[in-house]
Amino acid sequence: METKRLNHTPIYYYVSGNMSGECILFIHAAFADHTMFDKQVSYFQKSYKVITLDLIGHGQSVDTKKGDSIDKMADYIFQIMRAENISKIHFVGVSLGSVIIQDFANKYPDHVASLSCFGGYDVNNFDPAMQKGNGKEQMLMMLKAVFSIKWFAESNKKISAVTHEAQEAFYQMNIRFRKRSFMYLATLSSMVNKFETKVRNYNLLIGCGEKDIPMELEAVSMWSTCEPKSKKVIFSNAGHLVNMDAPEEFNKTMEQFIKGDVSNRA
Repeated sequence: METKRLNHTPIYYYVSGNMSGECILFIHAAFADHTMFDKQVSYFQKSYKVITLDLIGHGQSVDTKKGDSIDKMADYIFQIMRAENISKIHFVGVSLGSVIIQDFANKYPDHVASLSCFGGYDVNNFDPAMQKGNGKEQMLMMLKAVFSIKWFAESNKKISAVTHEAQEAFYQMNIRFRKRSFMYLATLSSMVNKFETKVRNYNLLIGCGEKDIPMELEAVSMWSTCEPKSKKVIFSNAGHLVNMDAPEEFNKTMEQFIKGDVSNRA
């Protein structure tokens, strides 16, 4: 894996795999980093060019300047594509990552080969009541982090993953998250209900774990109903972090989807 920094930005990204193959970009959840996708990188790198990154304020992407914020990530990703000479990418996002890749698809639709969103919601049609509830949960987690990162990480791992391995890996990522990085998430709401969904010229996959919170399961169902041409998948024995709780099933599902299988499996 080659570590790179995008010029004139705080963003670090990581490239591995088949340099002549199609490209897959994985984007992690909040309070995590690119290592969240280690099992996906090892699985896909034989056939695909695989890129992971650290979102602003996460992992190594912390050398920031005034004005840097999460709403710039779509533009940073487009700059990465130009630097790597890539015209289209298969985008895979989990939780916050699913919001980021939707924002990219809204701004740069012609550069999307496919879009796979897990543990997220439709940013173009996010129900106000659900948005309010989501905001309250986020505020509660932030308050825990203010008092103690370890308390925050312990609570977050239990609501995000169900397997012991996934919980402990996510915990270690969370305790590395810096309190000051919360400020870079402040513009997240600016991506929500900003665009109208246009006809997609690429396949859309929507999913979550069966043991995710009820609000997430409802969000996936609502989104799938709004976009009947999308593929929906609910992973057994998995929580919010489906790629970490059920990596084998996740990898096979992703591979089939990228190759063109869009049949639904609820």
